Amino acid sequence: MKILPLALAQFIASYAATNMNVAISTIAADLGTTITGVQTTITLFTLVMAALMVPGSKLTDICGRRRCFVLGLAIYGTGALLAAFAPGPGLLLIGYAIGEGVGSALMIPPIYILVTALATDPTARAKGFGIVSGAGGLGAAAGPLLGGLITSTFSWRASFVVQVLVVAVIILFARNLPGTPGQHDRFDLLGAFLSGAGLFLLVLGVLRTNVNGWGVTTWLLIGAGVVVLALFALHIHRAENPLCEPKLFRDRTSNLGLGTQLVQWLVLQGTFFVLSVHLQQEQGLTAIGTGLALLPATIGLLVTSALAGRFARRHSQRTLIRVGFLITIAGTLQQPVGLFLVGAGIGIMLTASVNVVQSRWPDADQADVSGVSRAVSNLGSSLGTAFVGSVLTGAGHPYRAALTLLVLFATAGLVLALFIRSDGEPPRG
Repeated sequence: MKILPLALAQFIASYAATNMNVAISTIAADLGTTITGVQTTITLFTLVMAALMVPGSKLTDICGRRRCFVLGLAIYGTGALLAAFAPGPGLLLIGYAIGEGVGSALMIPPIYILVTALATDPTARAKGFGIVSGAGGLGAAAGPLLGGLITSTFSWRASFVVQVLVVAVIILFARNLPGTPGQHDRFDLLGAFLSGAGLFLLVLGVLRTNVNGWGVTTWLLIGAGVVVLALFALHIHRAENPLCEPKLFRDRTSNLGLGTQLVQWLVLQGTFFVLSVHLQQEQGLTAIGTGLALLPATIGLLVTSALAGRFARRHSQRTLIRVGFLITIAGTLQQPVGLFLVGAGIGIMLTASVNVVQSRWPDADQADVSGVSRAVSNLGSSLGTAFVGSVLTGAGHPYRAALTLLVLFATAGLVLALFIRSDGEPPRG
């Protein structure tokens, strides 16, 4: 039962990242904004999570796990409440992108650290990671269907009200979680600024292609992001108490696992976004119609996520990741009939990639690696929406071009998976 609030929290954060897709047209019309404006808000939500996830994991060590978890839930719930009653796109952005984004960055890192604390046995820990990761994948997959059902039956605002109610329930359940005192009293403010600013500029550059194309401004923003991230890398090598330990980026297996995580969420979020826009703008489907059209992906992800534990006992993690990418590529090439395969493929490998990364490091490093892992996953979600959105605004056959781009990214993920030679056993020495 103690895993339940952790799984629910991961579910609701992932649900928030995809449920907006099926209501894009409705929200744009209701708030007097554009499809691009709503896309920007969706992208900024995942970007805020990505930018603040590593600082959030460090605050977990400073404030304590349960306290940081509950604080994040409270901020998330407040943001959802603001978004529910937003009179215009500005307050929607503040409530959804900033409020829910900051709240998620504070509540998600403790989830994976608490799983480690609750399950010291490696087998039980893998099962816990599977439950939480499966809940995250299920939330992302169920977002379009549940979001479409709620939007069509009530309003897109009701979806945010539901999130507020779920968060309140999670806070009640969180009373049974183990509380831990803060272990550190120093926070790397410069490191937090550099990591957040670098990720923000990088994704903003891709996002601005909707307006500027791949022109000078776009490349200046992307270049600035790369430079700031390079300064962050230099800083953590020199700081006495860095935001995260540099050794987390020196391990080959862990880095490859992080790379596959980024691609998985990029493809998942990108697929839901491109299909949602296509179905609403080109096919004229309603929110519930769009959710139902995406149902095969939800079923595929649900089925394979439920079988994650059984898969892990019978096959190596690296094999699951490779097979997952192959199935995802096959499904993307067969759109829209291949949606079940896309969901199934991603469901097969989500938990496997998390296990490869998290299991690679001892308990003392779980806070840092949890933050890095979640940051990379949310960066993938941000880039998925941003890249696909930039293609959808082009001429010719943007829908086909967007799907081709997703196939190329999935192929790159498969290549990364082929180089994984370990299932995440701790490095020796």
